Amino acid sequence: MRPSTVLVTGCAGFIGSHLCERLLHDGYHVVGLDNFDPFYAREVKEANLAGFAEHPHFSFYEADLRDGPAALPPVAADIVVHLAAKAGVGPSVLEPAAYLESNVMGTMHLLEWMRQHGVRKLFFASSSSVYGNATEKPFREDLNTLATCISPYAASKLAGEELVHTYHHLYQVDALNARFFTVYGPRQRPDLAIHKFVRLLRAGQPIPVFGNGSTSRDYTFVADTVDGIARGVHYLLTHTGVFETVNLGNNRPVPLLKLIEAVGQVVGVVPELSFQPLQAGDVDTTFADISKAQALLGYRPRTSLAEGLRQFVAWLPVGQVAPAGV
Repeated sequence: MRPSTVLVTGCAGFIGSHLCERLLHDGYHVVGLDNFDPFYAREVKEANLAGFAEHPHFSFYEADLRDGPAALPPVAADIVVHLAAKAGVGPSVLEPAAYLESNVMGTMHLLEWMRQHGVRKLFFASSSSVYGNATEKPFREDLNTLATCISPYAASKLAGEELVHTYHHLYQVDALNARFFTVYGPRQRPDLAIHKFVRLLRAGQPIPVFGNGSTSRDYTFVADTVDGIARGVHYLLTHTGVFETVNLGNNRPVPLLKLIEAVGQVVGVVPELSFQPLQAGDVDTTFADISKAQALLGYRPRTSLAEGLRQFVAWLPVGQVAPAGV
Protein backbone atom coordinates (compact mmCIF):
# COMPACT_ATOMS: atom_id res chain seq x y z
CA MET A 1 0.00 0.00 0.00
CA ARG A 2 1.20 3.50 -0.78
CA PRO A 3 1.87 5.83 2.16
CA SER A 4 -0.96 8.22 2.99
CA THR A 5 -0.43 11.89 2.13
CA VAL A 6 -1.16 14.41 4.89
CA LEU A 7 -1.70 18.10 4.12
CA VAL A 8 -0.57 20.15 7.14
CA THR A 9 -1.64 23.79 7.26
CA GLY A 10 0.53 26.02 9.43
CA CYS A 11 3.43 23.61 8.88
CA ALA A 12 6.12 26.21 9.64
CA GLY A 13 4.74 27.08 13.04
CA PHE A 14 5.57 25.73 16.49
CA ILE A 15 3.28 22.69 16.57
CA GLY A 16 3.13 22.29 12.80
CA SER A 17 6.88 21.84 12.35
CA HIS A 18 7.06 19.24 15.12
CA LEU A 19 4.09 17.43 13.59
CA CYS A 20 5.66 17.31 10.12
CA GLU A 21 8.78 15.73 11.58
CA ARG A 22 6.70 13.13 13.41
CA LEU A 23 4.57 12.27 10.36
CA LEU A 24 7.63 11.95 8.11
CA HIS A 25 9.26 9.71 10.72
CA ASP A 26 6.10 7.58 10.76
CA GLY A 27 6.30 7.06 6.99
CA TYR A 28 3.68 9.49 5.69
CA HIS A 29 4.10 11.79 2.73
CA VAL A 30 3.58 15.36 3.95
CA VAL A 31 2.48 18.45 2.04
CA GLY A 32 3.08 21.59 4.08
CA LEU A 33 1.20 24.86 3.71
CA ASP A 34 2.04 28.16 5.44
CA ASN A 35 1.53 31.88 4.76
CA PHE A 36 4.34 33.10 7.08
CA ASP A 37 1.96 35.38 8.96
CA PRO A 38 3.99 38.36 10.29
CA PHE A 39 2.79 37.87 13.88
CA TYR A 40 6.39 36.84 14.45
CA ALA A 41 9.47 36.79 12.25
CA ARG A 42 9.55 34.76 9.04
CA GLU A 43 13.11 33.64 9.73
CA VAL A 44 11.92 31.89 12.91
CA LYS A 45 9.46 29.83 10.87
CA GLU A 46 12.00 29.13 8.16
CA ALA A 47 14.30 27.79 10.87
CA ASN A 48 11.44 25.55 12.05
CA LEU A 49 11.25 24.07 8.55
CA ALA A 50 14.99 23.63 8.08
CA GLY A 51 15.27 20.19 9.62
CA PHE A 52 12.90 18.50 7.15
CA ALA A 53 12.49 20.90 4.21
CA GLU A 54 14.67 18.69 1.99
CA HIS A 55 13.08 15.40 3.06
CA PRO A 56 12.15 13.40 -0.06
CA HIS A 57 8.58 12.89 1.16
CA PHE A 58 7.95 16.55 2.05
CA SER A 59 6.76 19.32 -0.24
CA PHE A 60 5.98 22.91 0.69
CA TYR A 61 3.62 25.56 -0.65
CA GLU A 62 3.41 29.16 0.50
CA ALA A 63 -0.26 30.13 0.37
CA ASP A 64 -2.84 32.03 2.40
CA LEU A 65 -6.19 30.43 3.24
CA ARG A 66 -7.79 33.87 3.34
CA ASP A 67 -7.34 34.10 -0.46
CA GLY A 68 -9.90 31.38 -1.09
CA PRO A 69 -9.86 27.75 -2.29
CA ALA A 70 -8.33 28.66 -5.64
CA ALA A 71 -5.17 29.89 -3.91
CA LEU A 72 -4.47 26.44 -2.48
CA PRO A 73 -2.37 23.88 -4.37
CA PRO A 74 -4.16 21.12 -6.35
CA VAL A 75 -2.43 18.35 -4.39
CA ALA A 76 -3.80 14.85 -3.82
CA ALA A 77 -4.18 14.47 -0.04
CA ASP A 78 -5.76 11.68 1.96
CA ILE A 79 -6.25 13.82 5.06
CA VAL A 80 -5.81 17.41 6.23
CA VAL A 81 -4.44 18.54 9.59
CA HIS A 82 -5.58 22.14 9.95
CA LEU A 83 -3.27 23.96 12.37
CA ALA A 84 -3.06 27.32 10.59
CA ALA A 85 -4.69 30.12 12.55
CA LYS A 86 -4.17 33.65 13.76
CA ALA A 87 -3.09 33.02 17.34
CA GLY A 88 -3.28 34.89 20.63
CA VAL A 89 -6.13 35.74 22.99
CA GLY A 90 -4.97 39.27 23.88
CA PRO A 91 -4.33 40.45 20.32
CA SER A 92 -7.72 39.12 19.26
CA VAL A 93 -9.40 41.61 21.60
CA LEU A 94 -7.67 44.42 19.73
CA GLU A 95 -8.20 43.01 16.21
CA PRO A 96 -11.32 40.85 16.26
CA ALA A 97 -12.07 41.19 12.54
CA ALA A 98 -8.62 39.88 11.60
CA TYR A 99 -9.17 36.79 13.72
CA LEU A 100 -12.55 36.08 12.21
CA GLU A 101 -11.13 36.51 8.71
CA SER A 102 -8.20 34.16 9.29
CA ASN A 103 -9.71 31.56 11.59
CA VAL A 104 -13.31 31.40 10.35
CA MET A 105 -13.14 32.38 6.69
CA GLY A 106 -9.79 30.63 6.31
CA THR A 107 -11.27 27.43 7.69
CA MET A 108 -14.30 27.71 5.44
CA HIS A 109 -12.04 28.18 2.39
CA LEU A 110 -10.08 25.08 3.37
CA LEU A 111 -13.26 23.06 3.78
CA GLU A 112 -14.42 24.22 0.35
CA TRP A 113 -11.07 23.19 -1.12
CA MET A 114 -11.53 19.77 0.50
CA ARG A 115 -15.02 19.45 -0.95
CA GLN A 116 -13.82 20.42 -4.42
CA HIS A 117 -10.91 17.95 -4.30
CA GLY A 118 -12.74 15.05 -2.69
CA VAL A 119 -10.75 15.06 0.57
CA ARG A 120 -12.93 13.60 3.31
CA LYS A 121 -10.69 13.45 6.39
CA LEU A 122 -9.91 16.42 8.66
CA PHE A 123 -8.11 16.94 11.96
CA PHE A 124 -9.01 20.44 13.17
CA ALA A 125 -6.93 22.21 15.82
CA SER A 126 -9.24 24.00 18.21
CA SER A 127 -8.42 25.47 21.61
CA SER A 128 -9.15 25.13 25.31
CA SER A 129 -10.10 28.82 25.16
CA VAL A 130 -13.56 27.78 23.95
CA TYR A 131 -14.34 26.72 27.54
CA GLY A 132 -13.80 30.26 28.82
CA ASN A 133 -14.38 30.43 32.57
CA ALA A 134 -16.64 27.37 32.71
CA THR A 135 -17.27 26.52 36.35
CA GLU A 136 -17.35 22.75 35.93
CA LYS A 137 -13.83 21.29 36.03
CA PRO A 138 -12.06 19.45 34.59
CA PHE A 139 -13.39 20.59 31.21
CA ARG A 140 -15.26 17.84 29.39
CA GLU A 141 -15.95 17.94 25.69
CA ASP A 142 -19.73 17.79 26.27
CA LEU A 143 -19.84 21.08 28.20
CA ASN A 144 -22.02 23.75 26.58
CA THR A 145 -19.37 26.00 25.04
CA LEU A 146 -21.90 28.26 23.32
CA ALA A 147 -22.11 30.29 26.53
CA THR A 148 -18.46 30.28 27.60
CA CYS A 149 -16.28 32.09 25.04
CA ILE A 150 -14.81 35.35 26.37
CA SER A 151 -12.43 36.40 23.58
CA PRO A 152 -12.69 36.80 19.80
CA TYR A 153 -9.98 34.14 19.44
CA ALA A 154 -12.08 31.64 21.39
CA ALA A 155 -15.18 32.54 19.38
CA SER A 156 -13.28 32.06 16.11
CA LYS A 157 -12.15 28.59 17.18
CA LEU A 158 -15.65 27.57 18.25
CA ALA A 159 -17.00 28.84 14.92
CA GLY A 160 -14.37 26.70 13.19
CA GLU A 161 -15.58 23.64 15.09
CA GLU A 162 -19.14 24.34 13.97
CA LEU A 163 -18.07 24.74 10.34
CA VAL A 164 -16.30 21.39 10.53
CA HIS A 165 -19.48 19.79 11.84
CA THR A 166 -21.47 21.39 9.02
CA TYR A 167 -19.19 19.85 6.38
CA HIS A 168 -19.32 16.51 8.19
CA HIS A 169 -23.11 16.65 7.97
CA LEU A 170 -23.37 17.93 4.39
CA TYR A 171 -20.42 16.21 2.72
CA GLN A 172 -19.54 13.28 5.01
CA VAL A 173 -16.18 14.69 6.08
CA ASP A 174 -14.75 12.49 8.82
CA ALA A 175 -13.44 14.89 11.44
CA LEU A 176 -11.79 15.29 14.81
CA ASN A 177 -11.99 18.65 16.58
CA ALA A 178 -9.06 18.66 19.01
CA ARG A 179 -8.90 21.27 21.76
CA PHE A 180 -5.26 22.04 22.60
CA PHE A 181 -4.26 23.12 26.12
CA THR A 182 -1.33 25.59 26.46
CA VAL A 183 1.27 23.77 24.42
CA TYR A 184 4.92 24.54 25.24
CA GLY A 185 8.37 23.27 24.31
CA PRO A 186 11.17 23.92 21.80
CA ARG A 187 10.13 26.34 18.99
CA GLN A 188 7.30 27.80 21.11
CA ARG A 189 5.99 31.11 19.80
CA PRO A 190 7.95 34.04 21.27
CA ASP A 191 4.81 35.78 22.55
CA LEU A 192 3.86 32.93 24.90
CA ALA A 193 4.49 33.00 28.65
CA ILE A 194 7.26 30.44 29.12
CA HIS A 195 9.24 31.86 26.20
CA LYS A 196 8.92 35.38 27.64
CA PHE A 197 9.78 34.28 31.18
CA VAL A 198 13.04 32.60 30.17
CA ARG A 199 14.17 35.62 28.15
CA LEU A 200 13.34 38.01 31.00
CA LEU A 201 15.09 35.90 33.63
CA ARG A 202 18.22 35.64 31.51
CA ALA A 203 18.15 39.41 31.04
CA GLY A 204 17.75 40.05 34.78
CA GLN A 205 14.34 41.66 34.31
CA PRO A 206 11.17 41.20 36.41
CA ILE A 207 8.42 38.76 35.40
CA PRO A 208 5.00 40.39 34.81
CA VAL A 209 2.30 38.63 36.82
CA PHE A 210 -1.19 39.42 35.57
CA GLY A 211 -3.62 39.26 38.49
CA ASN A 212 -2.55 37.76 41.82
CA GLY A 213 -0.75 34.76 40.32
CA SER A 214 -3.51 32.25 41.07
CA THR A 215 -4.57 31.73 37.44
CA SER A 216 -3.55 28.30 36.18
CA ARG A 217 -2.99 26.53 32.88
CA ASP A 218 -2.92 22.90 31.81
CA TYR A 219 0.59 23.05 30.28
CA THR A 220 1.09 20.30 27.69
CA PHE A 221 4.50 19.47 26.21
CA VAL A 222 4.59 19.71 22.43
CA ALA A 223 5.69 16.09 21.89
CA ASP A 224 2.63 14.91 23.83
CA THR A 225 0.30 17.11 21.79
CA VAL A 226 1.92 15.93 18.56
CA ASP A 227 1.53 12.32 19.64
CA GLY A 228 -2.18 13.01 20.12
CA ILE A 229 -2.41 14.52 16.63
CA ALA A 230 -0.56 11.58 15.07
CA ARG A 231 -2.92 9.18 16.83
CA GLY A 232 -5.86 11.25 15.56
CA VAL A 233 -4.56 11.05 11.98
CA HIS A 234 -4.28 7.27 12.24
CA TYR A 235 -7.77 7.03 13.76
CA LEU A 236 -9.33 9.08 10.97
CA LEU A 237 -7.57 7.12 8.25
CA THR A 238 -8.82 3.83 9.68
CA HIS A 239 -12.41 4.79 10.57
CA THR A 240 -15.41 6.19 8.71
CA GLY A 241 -18.49 8.09 9.83
CA VAL A 242 -16.42 9.99 12.39
CA PHE A 243 -17.20 13.27 14.07
CA GLU A 244 -15.64 13.68 17.51
CA THR A 245 -14.33 16.43 19.78
CA VAL A 246 -11.42 15.60 22.10
CA ASN A 247 -9.24 17.43 24.61
CA LEU A 248 -5.48 17.14 24.11
CA GLY A 249 -4.27 18.45 27.44
CA ASN A 250 -2.22 17.24 30.39
CA ASN A 251 -4.89 17.02 33.13
CA ARG A 252 -2.55 18.85 35.57
CA PRO A 253 -3.20 22.61 35.91
CA VAL A 254 -0.23 24.63 37.20
CA PRO A 255 -0.78 27.98 38.99
CA LEU A 256 1.09 30.90 37.45
CA LEU A 257 3.31 31.49 40.50
CA LYS A 258 4.27 27.79 40.54
CA LEU A 259 5.13 27.97 36.85
CA ILE A 260 7.35 31.02 37.36
CA GLU A 261 9.10 29.28 40.26
CA ALA A 262 9.69 26.17 38.10
CA VAL A 263 11.05 28.24 35.19
CA GLY A 264 13.36 30.09 37.59
CA GLN A 265 14.72 26.80 38.93
CA VAL A 266 15.56 25.55 35.43
CA VAL A 267 17.17 28.86 34.38
CA GLY A 268 18.97 29.16 37.72
CA VAL A 269 17.58 32.60 38.60
CA VAL A 270 15.28 33.64 41.46
CA PRO A 271 12.42 35.49 39.71
CA GLU A 272 11.54 39.09 40.57
CA LEU A 273 7.79 39.63 40.17
CA SER A 274 5.89 42.63 38.82
CA PHE A 275 2.17 42.35 39.56
CA GLN A 276 -0.17 43.84 36.96
CA PRO A 277 -3.92 43.85 36.22
CA LEU A 278 -5.51 40.87 34.52
CA GLN A 279 -5.54 41.02 30.73
CA ALA A 280 -8.81 41.26 28.82
CA GLY A 281 -10.00 37.92 27.47
CA ASP A 282 -7.78 35.77 29.68
CA VAL A 283 -9.42 32.86 31.47
CA ASP A 284 -8.85 31.90 35.11
CA THR A 285 -8.05 28.22 34.65
CA THR A 286 -7.70 25.57 31.98
CA PHE A 287 -8.07 21.96 33.06
CA ALA A 288 -8.54 19.14 30.56
CA ASP A 289 -10.52 15.98 31.12
CA ILE A 290 -8.55 13.70 28.78
CA SER A 291 -10.46 10.47 29.42
CA LYS A 292 -12.17 10.59 26.00
CA ALA A 293 -8.87 11.05 24.12
CA GLN A 294 -7.40 8.22 26.18
CA ALA A 295 -10.27 5.88 25.29
CA LEU A 296 -10.58 6.90 21.63
CA LEU A 297 -6.94 7.46 20.65
CA GLY A 298 -4.82 5.89 23.38
CA TYR A 299 -3.57 9.40 24.19
CA ARG A 300 -1.40 9.61 27.32
CA PRO A 301 0.82 12.65 27.94
CA ARG A 302 4.11 11.55 29.49
CA THR A 303 6.33 14.65 29.87
CA SER A 304 6.58 16.27 33.29
CA LEU A 305 6.64 20.05 33.58
CA ALA A 306 10.21 19.99 34.90
CA GLU A 307 11.44 17.86 31.99
CA GLY A 308 9.53 19.92 29.42
CA LEU A 309 10.96 23.16 30.79
CA ARG A 310 14.45 21.68 30.77
CA GLN A 311 14.12 20.80 27.09
CA PHE A 312 12.75 24.25 26.27
CA VAL A 313 15.52 26.13 28.09
CA ALA A 314 18.16 23.91 26.48
CA TRP A 315 16.73 24.82 23.06
CA LEU A 316 16.20 28.59 23.47
CA PRO A 317 19.32 30.40 22.29
CA VAL A 318 20.93 32.56 24.97
CA GLY A 319 20.49 36.23 24.17
CA GLN A 320 17.41 35.78 21.99
CA VAL A 321 15.13 38.79 22.16
CA ALA A 322 11.49 39.04 21.24
CA PRO A 323 10.53 40.20 17.75
CA ALA A 324 9.19 43.74 17.53
CA GLY A 325 5.72 44.02 18.97
CA VAL A 326 5.88 40.75 20.94
